[in-house]
Parts: sequence; structure tokens; C-alpha cells
Amino acid sequence: MKNNETIHDHEHEHDCDCKHEHAHEHHHDHDHDHGCGVECGCGCDHHHGDEPGERRKSLIIIAVSLALLVTGLLLPEDPAWLRIAVFAAGYLVSGGEVLLGAARNLIRGHFLAEDFLMAIASLGAFAVGEYPEAIAVMVLFRIGELFEEYAEERSRRSVEELMTLRPDRATVLRDGQEVLVDPEDVLVGETIIVGVGERIPLDGVVTDGESFLDTSALTGESVPRRIGVGENAVSGCISTNGRLTLRVTHTAEDSSLQKILEMVEHASDRKSRPEAMIRRFARYYTPIVVALAVLVALVPPIFFGGAFRTWIYRALTFLVVSCPCALVISVPLSFFGGIGGASRAGILVKGGSYLELLANASALACDKTGTLTEGVFEVQEIVSINHSEQDVLRYAAAAESGSTHPIATSILKAYSQAEADASDASELRGRTSDVREFAGKGVSVRFEGHDIAAGSLSLPAVTEAFAGHSDRVMDAVGTLVYVAVDGQPAGVIRIADRIKQNAAEALQALRDLGIRKTVLLTGDRREVGETVAAELGMSGSYTELLPGDKITHLTELLEAPDRNGSVLFVGDGINDSPVLAAADVGIAMGGLGSDAAIEAADVVIMNDDLAKIPLAVRIARKTVRIARENIIFSLGVKFAVLALAALGLAGMWMAVFADVGVCVLAILNALRTLRY
Repeated sequence: MKNNETIHDHEHEHDCDCKHEHAHEHHHDHDHDHGCGVECGCGCDHHHGDEPGERRKSLIIIAVSLALLVTGLLLPEDPAWLRIAVFAAGYLVSGGEVLLGAARNLIRGHFLAEDFLMAIASLGAFAVGEYPEAIAVMVLFRIGELFEEYAEERSRRSVEELMTLRPDRATVLRDGQEVLVDPEDVLVGETIIVGVGERIPLDGVVTDGESFLDTSALTGESVPRRIGVGENAVSGCISTNGRLTLRVTHTAEDSSLQKILEMVEHASDRKSRPEAMIRRFARYYTPIVVALAVLVALVPPIFFGGAFRTWIYRALTFLVVSCPCALVISVPLSFFGGIGGASRAGILVKGGSYLELLANASALACDKTGTLTEGVFEVQEIVSINHSEQDVLRYAAAAESGSTHPIATSILKAYSQAEADASDASELRGRTSDVREFAGKGVSVRFEGHDIAAGSLSLPAVTEAFAGHSDRVMDAVGTLVYVAVDGQPAGVIRIADRIKQNAAEALQALRDLGIRKTVLLTGDRREVGETVAAELGMSGSYTELLPGDKITHLTELLEAPDRNGSVLFVGDGINDSPVLAAADVGIAMGGLGSDAAIEAADVVIMNDDLAKIPLAVRIARKTVRIARENIIFSLGVKFAVLALAALGLAGMWMAVFADVGVCVLAILNALRTLRY
């Protein structure tokens, strides 16, 4: 059968020499190496041009071949030459391309290619006078190819839909004029215009206008999201009812959309264990079966006096059965379909191997802020010490003015709301110096002649300042930012976050799926972490952690003696990147998540919806189950018919079913992975 054609825009090394020339969406013509049936080691030379035209051509060939087959069967046996001529015409019409492909593969040295096996089997059947069966092998082979093409097209379409999200043009404001240019020619800082119904070509910040964005193609969400001045707009979304002016923040190469497309394009690079097993299996299986077919044809007639014609026919039947196309096509097609189905739900899986690990998940570790909680912090309370509340807030805002952390954003927002003439973050940042950041602890700056430190009690400057003021430390639930001025305590700011609305339901869904162990890993205070974990029914919590501490606790889960499956970690921040990379499967929240976290993760949830995690597990389990069904079904039928063929109890018709019929059924079963 034809090879699995993928959407990759680069060359892979395969065992197959076939080259498929086609034009990519970016109009780059190139040779593209495809693996025949998951790089099964066969050679092929199918050319994919106009697919509808090729399909019509195949249907015509099948119809003409069947007409000649029926005509030959209805003709009287005398004269024999006329009947043989009609059968020969039917055979050449149905199998001409296969014979040419077999000849090319033979020249290339691919003696065990599928075309070659089919050609030998059908020519042998024709030579021993089994004309109808020779034609039937080729006709059913073509019918199987049509089913395969349809299945591949369905699987590709679900992934390639994302490729249409890349706009071809961007409207840039240059010298007061709106100019249409290629998005790749737009620079960071330039201004672009997005009209009603247009797709956003590049990431940017809205400087004018407001609209509702259709994000369904990226996130799987049907409800539009409102966007206004000062908010980030992600490329690939559609402005549904308003004209937007954006200041470009990322080039086309670094845009969110481009990163998503690269993830999808490379998704099939990482093979699952079943895919890798099938590849290795096919390398040894086919030569062994061919050797057995030769033995079936020669040993009985030579050593036991059997008729050569009988045993050659059995050997030819053996060869037809031996083609492993059902396995080498349906198994990778199952995983590719699972990746496509997940992408349509707003879940980007970077490879089939991660689907398999997701399906086998037994434990989950989570970050808190932005993952289990909204990541929208608000200042709830200010306790001042030796300073006014306004001064405490101003000092904290100055210290945090250079940070984009949600806590810093909440402090700056509260400061701007408290004072009508408050400086914005950039002006505050311009008045600070000697800025020093301490990962997971806080920041210190020089501001208006004072040394300011803001952060947790683990920040050395804060620890020293508050050493004699333990009675002023809050016990309330929330994130506490301690502010010290010139080595003396100035005050404490309590900032609270909200648990996501569906967090409890998502974690319960995971427990219902058998993921019983759920652990919270957070850098927040013990009181906050324990409260959130208890409210969500989690197994436990580890709090006040630095990034390295999170890896330590994740390693404990990975090395636990009672571990019986893979360990997932869900996070969104830059500090989560090492943990995402260390987990069996790292899951990043792609809506609010950092670029570093998305890059390090194996699975990306495009809209930060926790409910997508149990959905991803269900999709993965369905995909793996269907792949295993195809393996068991294909091998079971094939081995049974191989045994029957060797004993003379299975003819060419049953062999064709064991090859083409089983392949078609396995492909149709693989298509079920597209439904989620």
C-alpha cells in the first residue's frame, strides 16, 4: 500500500528510497522522504499529485479491471486464447503500476518491497493458470489503497487545519499608510492593523480598539474572548467584531502561532513504543516469511514427492498473506489520528510516545499559580510598620517594576489604583538602580536613595529586617510580600489568588481515571499551599519550594517503589521549565504559560483549561487501545491464514482478505482516534 504521507516540511531519514515531490503551503518545492508504512524498509514509488484526480483514476482502473474479470469468467473455455487474453488485459490494467513499481524497487535493491511481493504472487498465480485470482489480488490491492488514502487524508486534515491559521499577509502602518506585506517582513515594534473577520498575523499588544477574538482553532474553545487596549493578542485568532491596532511583540518566526505549527509538524517525529516495535518487527518479519514461502514451494516437492504446481500456489498464497501493511499503516495512523484529534480539542501533543505515556499515567504533580489558580492576584491587605500603607505600596511597586510576575503585576495595579497620579511601571523602573533578583525569593533595588527589598522571608535582606518583628507576620491565607527599607521592616502586603472554577472537577476526573496520587508543588507559603491542596482533595502538598526543590520532589515520585505508571507534571511558569522537562510527561498551560515552559513541555493545553488534562488522558488511552486492537487483530488473522495457506486450506482469496481486507478493517478502526 501507499506510504503514510505526513505534513512535515523537512527531510527524515528512512529505510525507503521513495521521493515524493509536492509543494508546501509556503510554495517551497522539495523532495520529501517518506517512510513506507512507518519506515518499514520497503521501497515505494507512488507519486502524490492531484489526489482527487488520482482517486478518480484508481476508481476507473478498478471498474475496468472488474469488467474484464467478469467478461473473462463469462467467456467459454474455448477458444482458450481469447479468455486468457481478456484475463491478461484485466491483469495489466489492474496491476500495471504495481509491476512497474516492483521493477523500480528491484533495481534499487528493495527485493522485499510490498509491490515486489504482490507482483511475484500475482504473476505466479497467473503462470499456474489461476487468472481470476491474479486479477483479484491486484484489484483488491487497489481498493485497499483507496481506503488507505482516505484514512490518511482524514488524519492529515485534522492536523493540517492548523496550517491554514498562518495568514499570508499583514497590514502594516508605515509612513501613515496601510501596506500589505508578508508577515515575515514585519519587525518587532511596528504597528499592524487587523480588520473585522481577519486573522491576527503576529503576536502583539493592542494599542487601539477592542474586539472579541475567535480562538477556537487554537484552543478548541467556542466562546469568543474579549480583548482591549493593553492586552496581548495571539497570532492565529480572528477578530470577530472590531478593528484592532497592534504593536508587534514577536516576529513571525518567534510568534505563538509559528511555535504551535512547529510542534504539530514535528509531532510524529517521536515514535511510540508500538510504532517502534512495528518498525523493527517488519524488518525481520518480511524476510522470514519470504524464506518460509520459498521452503513451502521447494521442500515438499523435492523431498516428499508433492506436485510443484500445488506447492508453488501455496507459497504464492503465503506471500500475499505475508505483506505487513495492516500493521505498518494502521498503528502509526492510530497515533497520528490521536495527535490530530487532540489538536482539534486545543491539546498539542508533541509525539506518539507522549500519548502512550499519558495513557499510562498514575501520578500527577501540579504547580499552583496559573495552573490550579487563576494567576490573577489582587492586593487584599497591607500591614504597615513605621511607614504609611501608601509608602509600603509605593516601595513594593518600585521594587517589582521590572518584573512581569503575576504578583508584581498585582502590586503595580494596586499602586496605580491607589494614586491617580501614580507613575507607571516604566517610569518607576527608570528611577531604580542596583536591581538584583533572587529566584523564588524576591528582589532588591535602590530607589529614591533607599535600599528596598521585597519578597518572601527567605530573601536575606527581608529575613534580617524582620528578625525582631515576628509578631507582625501575618497568618492569613495568601501570598505575603515583605517590604524592607534600609534594613528595617516597612510592611507586609497580602496578595490572594483564586482557584480555577473547574480545578476540583478536573482533578476528580483524573482520580476517576485511576490517577490517584495528585501532589501540589508550589513556592508559596505552607498555609496557602495546604489550603489549596485540601480544597481540591489532593494527596499532599510541598510548599515554599525553589525550582530545584520541585525537581527533588518530582524525582521522589519518579523513583517511588510503588510507582506503577508515568508521572505527569503540570505547570506554566519559567521556573517550571526544568520540572516539565524532568517529568515523564510535562504539560504546559499554553494560554498564560511562558515560552520557556511551552518549549520544555511535551503536551501544551492551549487555553489553560484544566478539564483538557483528563480529556488528553482519555484521548491517549483510546489511541493506545485502538493501536493494540489493530496489532492483535492483524497478527492473529495473518498467522492463522499463514498456517492454513501452508497446509493448503487457504486459497488466494482468503490470502487477499488476510492482507488487504485486514488492512482496510484496521485502517477504519484507526480512524476512530479522530473522534474525541
